[in-house]
Amino acid sequence: VLHLTVQIVKRTEPGFVVLPRRWVVERTFAWISKHRRCVRDYETKPGHHEAMIHIAMIMTMSRRLARTGNWWPKFPDAH
Repeated sequence: VLHLTVQIVKRTEPGFVVLPRRWVVERTFAWISKHRRCVRDYETKPGHHEAMIHIAMIMTMSRRLARTGNWWPKFPDAH
C-alpha cells in the first residue's frame, strides 16, 4: 500500500560507525518514547497505537514551535 523500500545495511567495519541520517530516526524514537503511552504496549490495535504516535508528535512539535516564539507569520497591519 505504501510502496516503501527497506534497505538492509551490512556492517563494513567492526565496532560503532555513524551511519548517515541514522540519527534522525533515533532522535524521533527518543521523542516518541518521552510519552508514557507510547513506551508500553497499552494499545491493543495497531490503529490506536498509530494515533498515539501522531498525538505524541503533535504535542512535541507544538511545544517546539511555541518555545521559539517566532513561528507565527507576519501579516501587514490592517489599519
